[in-house]
Amino acid sequence: MANTTSFESHKSSGWDEKIAFVLIFVPCFVVLFSCAFAGQLIGMRWKSWLPGAENMPNLISGVKASVYTFMSHII
Repeated sequence: MANTTSFESHKSSGWDEKIAFVLIFVPCFVVLFSCAFAGQLIGMRWKSWLPGAENMPNLISGVKASVYTFMSHII
């Protein structure tokens, strides 16, 4: 029975990591997407504002790469 308890605690820690990832990724994505979208509407070069977005072909992939770059610095 001790084995099932350790398995359940390990399973819940994986779930906690997924929730923590989403709670960090989503707000960062929204903020950086807002900045990039505003820059796109104004006609500025927004890719230079976001780290990791320099070589990405479109807005979504550029923001996603930027969020992953940002997250690697804070985690």
